[in-house]
Amino acid sequence: LKAGGVAGVCVDLILFPLDTVKTRLQSPQGFKKAGGFRGIYAGVPSTAIGSFPNAAAFFITYENVKSVLHHGSTAYLTPATHMVAASLGEVVACLIRVPSEVVKQRAQVSPSSSTLRILSHTLYHEGIQGLYRGYKSTVLREIPFSLVQFPLWESLKDLWSWKQGHVVDSWQSAVCGAFAGGFAAAVTTPLDVAKTRIMLAKAGSSNASGNVLAALSGIWRTEGLSGLFAGVVPRMAAISLGGFIFLGTYEKTRQLLL
Repeated sequence: LKAGGVAGVCVDLILFPLDTVKTRLQSPQGFKKAGGFRGIYAGVPSTAIGSFPNAAAFFITYENVKSVLHHGSTAYLTPATHMVAASLGEVVACLIRVPSEVVKQRAQVSPSSSTLRILSHTLYHEGIQGLYRGYKSTVLREIPFSLVQFPLWESLKDLWSWKQGHVVDSWQSAVCGAFAGGFAAAVTTPLDVAKTRIMLAKAGSSNASGNVLAALSGIWRTEGLSGLFAGVVPRMAAISLGGFIFLGTYEKTRQLLL
């Protein structure tokens, strides 16, 4: 819990400006109208509050499911074990992540409004379900992302450990995390764009229904391939750096605590 929470806070706060740029590039009104480079830390209170419990919930679930499934499983089933553990971890973590993400993204594209104002406006007009708008699209983004990132991260660590004859150090785990995160970020960007559009959609609009396929087809029709991969560069940069900081910090903190 502590290792996951510390890792989550570190990565989210350090890389927040890149996340803001990515969100504004993906927003339907366009980068400049969404705020450009102004108010680059808009929405950071929402992230600061949600980051620790979100990351802690993920790693508690991930490590426990992994340890349960490892019992009696053969070596060739190890990637599948990591996939299942990561997927369940994301489902649990998204219960905390989505409300934080909804408020954060709306603040990022409305830098003149405070986080508290956006939270109260969302609750007043949409209720609790407004804070969970995009839960399904977030899970549908995070599960494919985790299916790529975590087995790749674990495999790279195992390969590096085998090559050097001992378990990888925390910085080596961080390098593996950066590569795994950047690759997973690139291939799941269209799902991230769809999630952003759903969270930012006005209540009552077609995207507000949360239909991921409809959002993707709408983006494809109006903006083509460039629309589906909007913000891919800052997303890859943020998640590569995030993978380095997040997974490296997690390993180091866990080693210190255990």
